[in-house]
Amino acid sequence: MLGGQGSSKIQGSSTPHMKLGFDLDGTLADLQGALALEGRRLFPGVDPGLLPQSIAPGAATAAGDAPPGFSMSSLSSRQQRELWDAACERVNFWETLDEIEPGALARLSRVARERRWEIIFLTSRPETRGDTAQVQSHRWLTAHGYDLPSIFVVHGSRGKIAASLQLDVLVDDRPENCLDIAIDSTARAILVWRGGEETIPGSARQLGIGSVTSIGKCLDILETLDSESKDVSIVDRFKQLLGLKRPDRRQQARSPLAPTSPA
Repeated sequence: MLGGQGSSKIQGSSTPHMKLGFDLDGTLADLQGALALEGRRLFPGVDPGLLPQSIAPGAATAAGDAPPGFSMSSLSSRQQRELWDAACERVNFWETLDEIEPGALARLSRVARERRWEIIFLTSRPETRGDTAQVQSHRWLTAHGYDLPSIFVVHGSRGKIAASLQLDVLVDDRPENCLDIAIDSTARAILVWRGGEETIPGSARQLGIGSVTSIGKCLDILETLDSESKDVSIVDRFKQLLGLKRPDRRQQARSPLAPTSPA
């Protein structure tokens, strides 16, 4: 069942809004670019394209845990620690990141206001010199067009967090976080996967985790999901839009976003 007790739009209650969670680094904020710049300075002999991307300090370093396009052999454990130490020594490091898709946050802010969505941003960012990670993240979101953001800096299972916040959908770029959501909550996960579709872990599809290639496509789906549909349930519509279920011919004809073949 999609949506737990107390959740809103997904569960079909009278509450007129969805509750959505968005990860920051690797989903909205370009941590890879910031670390690559720092890495060029520290390790000029390492290919910047192979530097760590969206990996929190202390995260597992097994090959299967690495994000797409990341080679663990490019940096030693010592080099990874040095890279993160250097980043965390920068004053207000989190405010130096670029937006991965310029304009996406401004669009999310506008659509959330129009549709009365409740949005919370989740991050496990470590503290750096300067202001707290939460304050830096708040200023970063505001500077990139999202008015009055709510931010939760937290370490732990994204699934348990989604359950405690009674989220309907959580958007993240890391498959392991999406698996947590599928296992530990009744929220739906959307995986933002900018690598090739053939590299998406099979376990994601098996647990009903849909993927998109951009935040723009994610917002297209969420807007369509939030539109009234008399022909199919909200759960089935979610699955259709993410390619997890074949749409019936009537619904397929009406929705240009619906996939034309089963996943």
